[in-house]
Amino acid sequence: MQLKQEIRVLPVRVLRDVRPGDKLYSLILRSLVRNKIILKDGDIVVIAQKIVSKAEGQIVRLSSLIPSSFAIQLAKQYKKDPRTTELVLRQSKNIVKISNGVIISETKHGFICANAGVDQSNIMNSEETALLLPDDPDASAKKIMLMLKEKTNREIAVIITDSFGRPFRNGQTNVAIGIAGINPIMSYVGKKDMYGKKLKVTEIAVVDELASTAELVMGKSKGIPIAVIRGFDFIRSENALINGLIREREKDLFR
Repeated sequence: MQLKQEIRVLPVRVLRDVRPGDKLYSLILRSLVRNKIILKDGDIVVIAQKIVSKAEGQIVRLSSLIPSSFAIQLAKQYKKDPRTTELVLRQSKNIVKISNGVIISETKHGFICANAGVDQSNIMNSEETALLLPDDPDASAKKIMLMLKEKTNREIAVIITDSFGRPFRNGQTNVAIGIAGINPIMSYVGKKDMYGKKLKVTEIAVVDELASTAELVMGKSKGIPIAVIRGFDFIRSENALINGLIREREKDLFR
């Protein structure tokens, strides 16, 4: 596989804030028109998790939570809201590490991230509400992809992204948490390098690289939760799932 000569990243500013119950595909289509972007075959639509979660109503009122004694203890130790701590614990399948008030956990999706993906940024009334990850990000991506294909008659892929920290590196980077229509990994196993040596383990997480590329135009406070990546020659897959990127626990060197 070879990359095309040029890859373009087109920012898509949305018309308004997303609300629970919104048909996200419809908002995307209207925003594309407003931004004078016409989808083409082979485009990859990259969508920030936050607007997917908002549309799907993944908003929790903290007043509805009764913290456990463990949550109260943790919150007191690290000067946190015990209700938020309780929500993080509820969204965690396993706790990997707790340090400096940050809970690194494994979500029900299998992601390892800070605070189980529970977020209070860029939402209204953030002192009393929190946003969760989509319940099934792959299903969300597929639903959006199918509707966009139906309305535009274009062969596209969809990636839903979120910002994760990384072990041993400062700063966060966007990664894929849900995909549709695209193989998440480009494997070089069995191919030869520039000097003829056969590669044995090299596999590139292209959907994560595309997610990070899109974030460069999306940002966190620009009102641009969508980007269209054009010109990347990806491997189509109708059945690919994000868990293809999740390393099996027995192969994880850090747990």
